[in-house]
Amino acid sequence: MTTATVKTFNDVIRERHSVRKYDPAFKISRDEIEDILNDAILAPSSSNLQPWRFIVIDDQDTKKELRLIANNQEQVETSSAVIAVLGDKEMYKNVEKVYKSNYEDGHMDEATMKLMIENSNRLYSNLPEDIRKIIAAFDTGLISMQLMLAAKAKGYDTVPMGGFNKQQFIEKFQVSDRYMPMLLIALGKATAPAHKTTRIPLKDIIEFI
Repeated sequence: MTTATVKTFNDVIRERHSVRKYDPAFKISRDEIEDILNDAILAPSSSNLQPWRFIVIDDQDTKKELRLIANNQEQVETSSAVIAVLGDKEMYKNVEKVYKSNYEDGHMDEATMKLMIENSNRLYSNLPEDIRKIIAAFDTGLISMQLMLAAKAKGYDTVPMGGFNKQQFIEKFQVSDRYMPMLLIALGKATAPAHKTTRIPLKDIIEFI
């Protein structure tokens, strides 16, 4: 297991860049990947329903197959692992698990738990699927960013990839119709620095009222 350098949050957000050149011989253990994901799942979500699932692809032959699905992007094959982030269109089915856990941990009383379960079930189950897709897409964006920052805090590099054939991914990995493949995140150790980028100045995009 690699010993991670302790970094400040300021360091992490300034050092994180999208990396596309990885050391194919460098491997991140599954324990470390789980550590990163345990940090990532602390991200917020709508009504705390956590509408995300992950498929971690670290088998070399499977990554080669995934590369073809992902528009032949080199980092899919050379990174240590690719984490597929899936959005849950039926997040309301998590309601009882989420709120019972909160109750059992002492974060709410039983009456509040029952009310939250009832209200969330009624609200989310009656929303049109298109709206639930938007909610899941928004929340998977939150957790994806947190995942990349968690990885950088441990000294690893990432790049998010939206450019892949989602239908082929669904077929290859037998993804249930409940879930939407949203993003692939390559995770590994850079062999070349990322391309530097600039940002629109804050003064051009901020307004105090």
